[in-house]
Amino acid sequence: MLGSVVVSSEEIDGMIRRLASEIEADLEGRSPVFIGVLKGCVFFLTDLTRRIRHSLEIDFIQVSSYGASTTSSGSVVLVKDITVDVRDRDVYLVEDIVDTGTTLTDVIRLIEARHPRSIQVVSLLSKPSRRQVDVEIAFLGTEIEDLFVVGYGLDYAELYRNVPEIHVLETP
Repeated sequence: MLGSVVVSSEEIDGMIRRLASEIEADLEGRSPVFIGVLKGCVFFLTDLTRRIRHSLEIDFIQVSSYGASTTSSGSVVLVKDITVDVRDRDVYLVEDIVDTGTTLTDVIRLIEARHPRSIQVVSLLSKPSRRQVDVEIAFLGTEIEDLFVVGYGLDYAELYRNVPEIHVLETP
């Protein structure tokens, strides 16, 4: 059940405008590939890249670590791999949220194995209080408290992704 709003639609829009501007300033002379971590990134990646006026490629990677739980299993399974060649390219890895950092660290390792020129993480949300592995986030929307949140791509058992703002998930 949806609880209180943690991040409103207006706040999300403002973060995306700011992030797009920051990223555009970073893109000069680069041949970027934006890789979204499915499924949670879809709304964020779409809204973000539509605001960037630089030529870019988009691809996706999908891993699973949550299942139907509110806590990560700590075990990452590759569900869908990237198809674009990232060798000597600048990769912007787009995430909905960085929680413990373990899943993202595994995804970064998978992409590093393809020898990109650089990898920079772009995340809408971060929960630093939950971090188990240090992850550098180059472009961040905002930090949030240790709450399980849903909406704007974030889900619980595949539900609530389509909600336009981010809410706390309340359990009955």
